[in-house]
Amino acid sequence: MKEVVSVSLGSSSRDRRVRLKIGTETVRIVRIGTDGDIRKAKNWIRRLDGRVDAIGLGGIDRYLTIAGRRYPFRQAESLARMATRSPVCDGSLLKNTLERDAVLCLERALGSLKGRRVLLVSATDRYGMAETFDACGAQITCGDLLYGLGLPMPVRKLSVLRRLASWLMPVITRCPIQTLYPVGKEQTVRRPRFTRYFDEADIIAGDLHYIHRYMPDRLDGKIIVTNTTTEEDRAFLKKSGASILVTTTPILGGRSFGTNVMEAVLAALSGEMTHACHSLRLREAGIAPQIVSLG
Repeated sequence: MKEVVSVSLGSSSRDRRVRLKIGTETVRIVRIGTDGDIRKAKNWIRRLDGRVDAIGLGGIDRYLTIAGRRYPFRQAESLARMATRSPVCDGSLLKNTLERDAVLCLERALGSLKGRRVLLVSATDRYGMAETFDACGAQITCGDLLYGLGLPMPVRKLSVLRRLASWLMPVITRCPIQTLYPVGKEQTVRRPRFTRYFDEADIIAGDLHYIHRYMPDRLDGKIIVTNTTTEEDRAFLKKSGASILVTTTPILGGRSFGTNVMEAVLAALSGEMTHACHSLRLREAGIAPQIVSLG
């Protein structure tokens, strides 16, 4: 049996263990939250190296790829270097596949997305998703400056986002993750901000912790396109009035795991970390976005 462990900077209250059957293989998946403790995460990765088939890196990206240009995060690279034998996967390879597929899956379910208003709370973190919404004719609002930097400046065009990324990313990627993204207990803290952009959107897309942190109290009728969700997350979104949830990965054992976990599973099974290999394994495993009605 293959074993995959995701070491996350997120809350330990979201930890889970499941077994996933893929063809003739069984993979045991374990999530370990470190509550934002970088040192603890490094120790776990060092301890797991060589003892598991692959390690997932959760709550932080090793790099962002925007219009073909890669921006590595210094802190994430320091975490990944703790392992020299087991592959370390942050989900970046899969994001470009599954997050685009999630948009197309939604379009197949709803019909044309042309003219639909979409808020991407952080489009630099979901650039493939942003490109696909844009290609489908949706009216996109990128919240990178609104929610990432607290500036009252929505970005409405991907060309502007790309230009901003080329200026800001070389600096931002050197910052500690805690200054950019809620980790540990901070993930449960609500700080509604620029809620008018949530109110005017038909579809709200992006990282769930960002959505939860900055959203208004009500999301009546909204469609949520996001990543990792637990049963509690789905109950919260339903109580908030959201109508449809699209997860980029399937729900397994009561929760949808992040792309870092799915990428680690594929690396454990194949021993390779390439787009072509992952695409083949995704089809074999039936790993695909999932639509859930919250009504």
